Amino acid sequence: MKVTAYGDHVLQLTRLPRVFPVNCYLVKEDDGFTLIDASISGSAGAILAVARKLNTPIVRIALTHAHGDHVGALDQLHHALPDAEVLISTREARFLAGDRSLDPTEPQIKLRGQWKTCATQPTGLLAPGDRVGSLAVIAAPGHTPGQIAFYDLRDGSLIAGDAFQTRGGVAVAGTVVPLFPFPAMGTWHKELSLHTAQALRALGPTRLAIGHGAVLEDPLSAMDTAIKSAQRRLGKQAPHGA
Repeated sequence: MKVTAYGDHVLQLTRLPRVFPVNCYLVKEDDGFTLIDASISGSAGAILAVARKLNTPIVRIALTHAHGDHVGALDQLHHALPDAEVLISTREARFLAGDRSLDPTEPQIKLRGQWKTCATQPTGLLAPGDRVGSLAVIAAPGHTPGQIAFYDLRDGSLIAGDAFQTRGGVAVAGTVVPLFPFPAMGTWHKELSLHTAQALRALGPTRLAIGHGAVLEDPLSAMDTAIKSAQRRLGKQAPHGA
């Protein structure tokens, strides 16, 4: 597993970096690490080894969404860390438990992507505006109905799940990047993804960390370009002054 440090608080852990990079993140807090996402099946040992090497416990696991490449090792991690909190949005918790139905108020578009049903039950459910340590919970629907992002209030780092990708080129979820089309193939609702991308850009993050690809420092220009590309593809009018 490739480990890359960003700033004072964020470690990116990457499985299969040269083939199909899948990222999860360790975020340092005063009481230990928050693990953001649980990578693919078979990753638990490598994740735990990183935390042991740094002599810092994983005290909570917070999930952006319930696709299999973000919750794949959750059950193994929970078995190894039974006292760690497990946190996910209220909406995605149903997907995690195997209920793939849509709410009547949601666009009735078929779900996409590879989902994984986990035996682990969340210890807490998250909503936009909640806090997870130093991280603010931000709504980020589109790739999935209940995806959330985490914004570090200490330094402006944004861990955004699959709301964007950087592998193969920076893109909003749902925009096909020929060199790495898989996040787009797993995106449920492109218009909502665009709205989310705009909302995340409005936060003015200093760093963008995502599920697939390298972390971007000073990402605003790249986010703007990706948003404009998504707008063109969807035939959406750019906001005045953009």
